Amino acid sequence: MAFHGFPEEFQCGFATFEVATKYLSFTQASNELHITQAAVSQQIRGLEKALGAPLFARKHNSLEWTAEGQTILAAVGASLDQICTAIDTIGNPDETALITCSGTNAAVTYWLKPFVDKFSAMHPDIRFVLLASDENDTLRNFDEVDLSLICGNERCEVGEIQYFLFPEVIEPVCSPDYQRTHGPFPEPASLFNAELLELHRKHWSPEAIGWLPITRRDWFEAQHCEAPTVPPRIMSNSYPVLIEAALAGEGAVLGRQHLVRSHILSERLCTLTDAPLRVDRGNYLKVNKASLDRPYVQKFVDFILAEVNAEQPGVHPPVAENT
Repeated sequence: MAFHGFPEEFQCGFATFEVATKYLSFTQASNELHITQAAVSQQIRGLEKALGAPLFARKHNSLEWTAEGQTILAAVGASLDQICTAIDTIGNPDETALITCSGTNAAVTYWLKPFVDKFSAMHPDIRFVLLASDENDTLRNFDEVDLSLICGNERCEVGEIQYFLFPEVIEPVCSPDYQRTHGPFPEPASLFNAELLELHRKHWSPEAIGWLPITRRDWFEAQHCEAPTVPPRIMSNSYPVLIEAALAGEGAVLGRQHLVRSHILSERLCTLTDAPLRVDRGNYLKVNKASLDRPYVQKFVDFILAEVNAEQPGVHPPVAENT
């Protein structure tokens, strides 16, 4: 029996009918529903009229189900159970296999994504949400974000745990083809002859991320050389754009060690000089303490720390924890 096209008051009456069948009493149903007994009786009679069949046999001071009433009750009960299940799913989504991470565009693309891929291969049932932004540092503070890669900030808010991962190390890199064609570059000053790809200072703003990018001038000054006055071949506020340009053989870029390491290991990029610049700031894995109630989040955190420690021994326990 289809109920499509029923007036709204009849659809509301199904819930009233379900309560009335529980007590077999319009009075008790009205108490539970906080409406009058007359309203209960009116809604039930409306349903009976629409269905063309009685739902209750009304006796002196009592009600009994009719055969039609028992049939409708089974259907209404099942429908209400489905509705309750749907509401519970909306209010409490199944997060038993979901990890949400955040970071800058480059951090998510070149540092975090390889960990996600490797971990997913071992745990295919776990799903990920990766939130990347160079403009919104507050992503890491969202309640649903389980962990974030952050740089240059050891402060911890309540409910956070931070693990020191590695320092910020900068070194010029390019593709092997570019080095063969335009190199060699045996010393820092020789990079005057290279096409440099520059990260624009608008890459981050203090209001967005809170720290400034290292420029070619910073690197050359650290090597006690004057920076070239020739404009960079390509300048962009997107670090992934510069990395992809370097991979394509378009020039050399100041590579942040943890972001270019996988490309160096795969020999798609190579270091130009033995003159890395260690910046006075670190990179941290920030973990939402509440997320550790889900064992798979802790498992992913442990996996990252183990991998980082294998690459660079000395990863420490949490540097800060507030409760």
